[in-house]
Amino acid sequence: MASEHIIKSYDEELRRLDNTITEMGGLAESQLATAIEAVVERDSDLAASVVETDAKIDQLQHDVDNLAVRLLALRQPMARDLRAVVAAIKIASDLERICDYAANVAKRSIILNQTPAAKPVFELPRMARLAQLLIKDVIDAYVERDAEKAYAVWMRDEELDEMYASLFRVLLTYMMEDPRNIGPSTHLLFMAKNIERIGDHATNIAEDLYFLVNGTPLVQKRPKADDSSLETGQPVRSQP
Repeated sequence: MASEHIIKSYDEELRRLDNTITEMGGLAESQLATAIEAVVERDSDLAASVVETDAKIDQLQHDVDNLAVRLLALRQPMARDLRAVVAAIKIASDLERICDYAANVAKRSIILNQTPAAKPVFELPRMARLAQLLIKDVIDAYVERDAEKAYAVWMRDEELDEMYASLFRVLLTYMMEDPRNIGPSTHLLFMAKNIERIGDHATNIAEDLYFLVNGTPLVQKRPKADDSSLETGQPVRSQP
């Protein structure tokens, strides 16, 4: 924390807010890792554990919201403290969505396990590793209040988009080769899209952190490389 306040309990509450965000970030990273392990190992029990853990993430988000409301109501934070509280609310929401997407991957893996193994499944871990790294780096940046590290995460989302676009084309080819591949490939396509969306939420967090530290928003156009859809126009902030 940049400075200490006269009222020590105020600092403690701000630290508790930071610690809860950090805990959520660690869980988001581990949830994605476990979900992908469940896909690769075809382990439905492991996948089910990811789905069950999602309730803990939801509770942590509620904790952040409640603590933030208390800080706003009783402490009336200003300047950087106010930005920190508002950023925590937004970041907690993004982390909760990241965990939802990890749970979605786990749910689809349970369905996928009921069919023969699909060859392109082994493309997913590469995407997931990069998404995990983005989560880890942006949470590290949050802890360190490092705007440059946050900006680096923001820029790397394009790499994840390129992976998704590549896998999209592979899966389309796989489906065209044999109609029996359509079902499993569709599930893999949704899993890949969930991972791509995780990257979008990591860049949301990077934007919030950049504003928290500098007091000014990132004004550049967010780099995107996903050409798998027909959508056009300037990319916008990812929505829940």
